[in-house]
Amino acid sequence: MAEPGKRSRKVVALIALMAVLVATLVAVNLYLLLGKDEQAKAGPAAAESKAPEPARFIKLDPFTVNVQGDLCGQRLLYVGLTLQVGDEKTERYLLDNLPPLRSRLLMLLSSQDAETAATADGKRALARDVTAMFEEPLTPSQPELTVQEVLFTEFIVQ
Repeated sequence: MAEPGKRSRKVVALIALMAVLVATLVAVNLYLLLGKDEQAKAGPAAAESKAPEPARFIKLDPFTVNVQGDLCGQRLLYVGLTLQVGDEKTERYLLDNLPPLRSRLLMLLSSQDAETAATADGKRALARDVTAMFEEPLTPSQPELTVQEVLFTEFIVQ
């Protein structure tokens, strides 16, 4: 049989090991719980500041314009556009100034060549031209506009 001194040392060592494990578990749990409380306090404000703004879109009524064609003379271009804008200020300004915006777009669209506009490269070039159009002010009091993308929702060359 084992000596009573060795057995008691094993029991004491086992109890000490259990105490260290329990203390470690308590410390880890407290750290995690307190860390979550601090994140919860700072979380809503931090989450709101980091949350991206929802995309803003301005859907314009479709345009129908006459364009020049090489083979057939006059042709029609029917285009539906949606503008993706970066902020509410740009959205409000463009909606408040739709007549001059539509006028500029009509002039730009009517200057297109039918065969070129029908190609994928022609559509990409047209989208770049529409985006570049916003560099020239629509009105004297125009703020800086953030037009991120021009999306074609309808596009027919006839």
